[in-house]
Amino acid sequence: MKGDPTMWGDMMAYMGNYGWGHMLFGGLMMVLFWGAVIALAVLLVRGMTRGRGEAMSQQRPTALDLLQERYARGEIDREEYEQRRRDLLL
Repeated sequence: MKGDPTMWGDMMAYMGNYGWGHMLFGGLMMVLFWGAVIALAVLLVRGMTRGRGEAMSQQRPTALDLLQERYARGEIDREEYEQRRRDLLL
């Protein structure tokens, strides 16, 4: 037995009454939905990794930062600061 012949007749009647628009709209909505899910996942991952990089850079000051702090506290004079700054920037 090949199946119910009225099934194909009903499907063709549906397509004739409503057209292909519903099928195209459904496909478009599926692509938009999965695109939004992927975009959200990418933004979450980028947000989590960006926070780690900033936290690490705040924990470890550079040598130039330390030199500027020492100069600001008055531990070294201007000539020593300038000499060490030149050495660090080379």
